[in-house]
Amino acid sequence: MSEITRRAVLRGAAGLAGVATLGGLASCSRSTETAVGSAADAVAAAEAARRKPGGRLVTARLTPQPVTLDLGGRTVSTWAYGDTAPGPLLRVDAGDVLRVDVDNQLPAATSVHWHGLALRNDMDGVPGMTQDPIPAGGTFRYEFTAPHPGTYFYHPHSGVQLDRGLYGVLVVDDPHEPGRYDAEWIVVLDDWVDGTGRTPDQILADLQEGGDDSMGDMHDMGGMEGMDHGSMGGSMGGMHGIEGMQSPLLGGAGDIVYPHYLLNGRTTEDPVTLSAKPGQRVRIRFVNAGSDTAFRVAVGGHRMTVTHSDGFPVVPVPTDALLIGMGERFDATVTIGEGVYPLVATAEGKQGQALAVIRTGAGRPPTGDVKVREPARQVLLGTVLSAAESVRLDPRSADRSHDLVLGGSMAPYRWTINGKTFPDTDPLQLTQGERVRLRFVNHSMMFHPMHVHGHTFALTNSGARKDTVIVRPMATLDVDLDADNPGQWATHCHNIYHAETGMMTTLSYQGQE
Repeated sequence: MSEITRRAVLRGAAGLAGVATLGGLASCSRSTETAVGSAADAVAAAEAARRKPGGRLVTARLTPQPVTLDLGGRTVSTWAYGDTAPGPLLRVDAGDVLRVDVDNQLPAATSVHWHGLALRNDMDGVPGMTQDPIPAGGTFRYEFTAPHPGTYFYHPHSGVQLDRGLYGVLVVDDPHEPGRYDAEWIVVLDDWVDGTGRTPDQILADLQEGGDDSMGDMHDMGGMEGMDHGSMGGSMGGMHGIEGMQSPLLGGAGDIVYPHYLLNGRTTEDPVTLSAKPGQRVRIRFVNAGSDTAFRVAVGGHRMTVTHSDGFPVVPVPTDALLIGMGERFDATVTIGEGVYPLVATAEGKQGQALAVIRTGAGRPPTGDVKVREPARQVLLGTVLSAAESVRLDPRSADRSHDLVLGGSMAPYRWTINGKTFPDTDPLQLTQGERVRLRFVNHSMMFHPMHVHGHTFALTNSGARKDTVIVRPMATLDVDLDADNPGQWATHCHNIYHAETGMMTTLSYQGQE
């Protein structure tokens, strides 16, 4: 039993604790064992309620393994699910049961997290919280009901493995959706460094040790913990002050300069081609699988209409461009003209972009450094969207509130919630059936895409349903969720380097009185 797992079980012993950590019960008290048994029963009951008569069993297999990938103009050694990045597209209908057998051929332990899904807690894929890690050479079976239609994705929740090629898309279809589009494109965005002379683990170590010239521009994003904003100057080699990676929309835009930005696994040197017929209405499912980069996406010569955020429908909003934080997913529709057009994803606050070529007719493809006008026009953030009436939470007041104060610094490289780093953060307690308000209070000069596992929350200002939301620098954002999925749920920043160095806590369901 790991120390992190032991702490999680002991701290949650009064309620629904350690759902999948049954192997450690020998070192826990009898009351803890009873609590864990109660937790397992509650998780099983929630899963049974999600099952629908007539739902299919859909099976798949994932093999995380070392591979050599052609990114388009660049060959790299990395880790991926099979021989591609993104990994296999998984697709089910809402109410289906998905069974995925994972065969870990990596030289390290791993896991698979099903990002955005309100699934059973013991299948959530967080080592030390919901399962033991899958050891090198080991296997694990994930099996759960996919309850809500939408665009989701899967990735490890083990160290900084997400910043390799270990990610893929899961689409949950609504069998009753009217459609109203002629074609569909899935667009996965990523920032890429693995196999270019550095690994994500080396980058993390450099950040924690203070960095060196190989890191490129980074900046001090000290919060309200006694850290001086921009105080580092040039004292740490390749690290610079807050004048580095800056966004007019997001403030500090990241910690890492990436040599490549990918769209569906390809660089701008050899981009993917997305095909349609002139005049067709296309649904684009956008996924930001990046680890440290938000993207501003646009289709040259076109406006698009945003229809869904993190899987759930919103009041449709036309826009020129869309800003997507790490872990966010948006669906948009666009009616494509005749010819050849660029789909551009600009790395927000950084130098570089990802590209796809849209082809509906004859014409020369755009070059990798193509510039389009749309990203400098209207730019939409997910925080301004409103929920479609069908998915609004029932109006009621919150039964419980929790503040999550987000802070941190570059020296030392440490990111916190309420002044503490995981696993020493205090769990956020809640009871099944409550309406819970989470107040994200960002006391740093960097944006944080905050992600809550196992739930979809509602923005209190607009009702928009999301599971990952950008909290801008020195801003406060309130969200409400219904406590209807018992277990221990990770809640963290989806900048993977921030999460790995402490910006994570637990939504901890407690036993009923």
